[in-house]
Amino acid sequence: MRQTDPYPTDPRRWKSRVSLPMNLPFTKLHGAGNDFVLLDGRGGLASDLSDLARAIGDRRTGVGFDQLLVVRGGRAHDYGMEIWNADGSQAEMCGNGIRCFAKWLFDRGEIGTGPIQIETLGGPRRVEVAGYRRAAFAAAVGMGAPDFDPATLPMRSDGPDARATLRPDGMTLEVTGVSMGNPHAVAFVDDVQAFPLERVGPLVEHDAAFPERVNFEIARIAGPGHLHARVWERGAGITLACGTGAAAAAAAAVRTGRLPPGDIALDMPGGRLHVTWHGPHHELILRGPAVTVFEGVWPQAAGRAPQVDPT
Repeated sequence: MRQTDPYPTDPRRWKSRVSLPMNLPFTKLHGAGNDFVLLDGRGGLASDLSDLARAIGDRRTGVGFDQLLVVRGGRAHDYGMEIWNADGSQAEMCGNGIRCFAKWLFDRGEIGTGPIQIETLGGPRRVEVAGYRRAAFAAAVGMGAPDFDPATLPMRSDGPDARATLRPDGMTLEVTGVSMGNPHAVAFVDDVQAFPLERVGPLVEHDAAFPERVNFEIARIAGPGHLHARVWERGAGITLACGTGAAAAAAAAVRTGRLPPGDIALDMPGGRLHVTWHGPHHELILRGPAVTVFEGVWPQAAGRAPQVDPT
């Protein structure tokens, strides 16, 4: 690829070529308690924001977030969403984040109601923007079809299906692996609240069965078409909600015969998300809230300023 191409095919190589501003305007948003800081990266942010993500993401010395969302220009579409975890690593896709991303664009008047394609590292995602209904922003995200191929996650499974028995800290866990553009491992348990997620989550994230680490969900069938779940996010730890995690838990429940295909309400500590999945070869649709919390300015002196890629 020519170095002069302003929109590289691989979103991992998105970069900008102008100097950084001294201060960075940001917007804080959340979707069911899954919280984000959003930056507009179209005016000069460097390609490597790992240091900046760690600085802003610190909940004691920074703003605090589960993920940093960065608006970029896309290759085939108008917008690309870059996602950085609080530990400075990158994520492929974020179901709650992409609704907040669409809300930010809508509130600025950059998009209207109707469909929009947003590029992510996990592939393009279609968001159907409905606008405001009873003062609440509404959007539905096409999450793609859940993928249970162990090679896609990637995952070292016990067979051709993406299932494995893990033994973190002496515990036996039967997990179902599913890719929603990023890797997930779902375990069904009797008591979601009592499960020691703080202790077991990081062990599953770094288990040898998942060479690129994994997001970990624990779930319980709460009734017909109803799940309770908690999540340990790769690179972020315990979060109040996770859009791709909700999608993965619902898909795993259908895949393992615990719930029939269709509409599934999923309650997480931060609120309720809604998933519709009609089974194999169908796209999964995610719905849920997107809320703006506040706007602010991050002073570059407060964290190590990232360097602009010179190419």
